[in-house]
Amino acid sequence: MGVRPPPSNSDGGPDVIEFGIAEVAAELDGGNLSFPATGAEVVESLSNPRIKYDADGHTVPLSEAVSEVERERFEDKQEFLNALHPVFERYRNSRTPGVIERVRSALPL
Repeated sequence: MGVRPPPSNSDGGPDVIEFGIAEVAAELDGGNLSFPATGAEVVESLSNPRIKYDADGHTVPLSEAVSEVERERFEDKQEFLNALHPVFERYRNSRTPGVIERVRSALPL
């Protein structure tokens, strides 16, 4: 998943904000891991990063997301990402905004 950031006058910013499985995929690309692997091996190899699960930047430790997957072992990267996808969708859809976020959304900016 990813979303374009709001337009700004700065050309130095990112083109896309990565979150969910897109961020996990980027972590895997930068890590030193080979598949097949267990979820625990993936988490350990990546040092249990906090992964953004929405465009607002809310995060969850990778170990927590992996613990909600029903499988232990993954044959390849795509299988791992496919297993995590519904977990991140649940986080994104079930999270209720906090008081500060509700007040901020009510104010004109």
